[in-house]
Amino acid sequence: MIRSVLFDTETTGLDPLTGDRVIEIAALELINDLPTGLHFHALIDPQRDIPSDATRIHGIANAHIAGKPLFDSVAAELLAFFGEGKLIAHNAPFDFGFLNAEFARLGLPSLPRARMVDTLILAKQRFPGMPNSLDALCRRFNIDLSARTTHNALLDCKLLADVYVELTGGRQRGLSLAADRGRSNVAVYTHTANRTPRLFQPTEAELTAHEAFVRLLKDPIWRTE
Repeated sequence: MIRSVLFDTETTGLDPLTGDRVIEIAALELINDLPTGLHFHALIDPQRDIPSDATRIHGIANAHIAGKPLFDSVAAELLAFFGEGKLIAHNAPFDFGFLNAEFARLGLPSLPRARMVDTLILAKQRFPGMPNSLDALCRRFNIDLSARTTHNALLDCKLLADVYVELTGGRQRGLSLAADRGRSNVAVYTHTANRTPRLFQPTEAELTAHEAFVRLLKDPIWRTE
């Protein structure tokens, strides 16, 4: 069982070095690259105004973060949720840069770049020269975007989780044939040894219907007559 965390941030702007701050963070737990349903989410008071240009992108205005906790109040819970595994984000250097700036203000260690998985890089490797924004990838993989009117961090995480599954090989990668009884929210697929085979015999009506269907096919390769 491999645990990782997929996350997204919304901010007051584009550069933490010029005073921009995190105002929302969401994170989803993945087991074997599939979401378990466990998540972390917080709106954060950045201790500064949110520019209108930023609000137009993510829909978060000053009124939405009034009375919300400061980053130092959620940092410990966030780090506990992150754990020690991979940290996955779209354009991950942006999110890592903002979180590490917030951790630096608190005298906490930075998130190691060795833990970073950037889905934007994965997308560019798979679809070189094509648009690889989250919206573009969702459309490419037929993922429903109807609820995404702004860049809400929690919704973006849920969409990115579906994109990540597709980028890394599809949902069959997460199916486990070993029982994991310790996590009730993880799909478990088990194989039981020494089972007695059961014979399923088609009825005459089923055989007749099948024969009629096969006769409609041109040169079916399994016919021996």
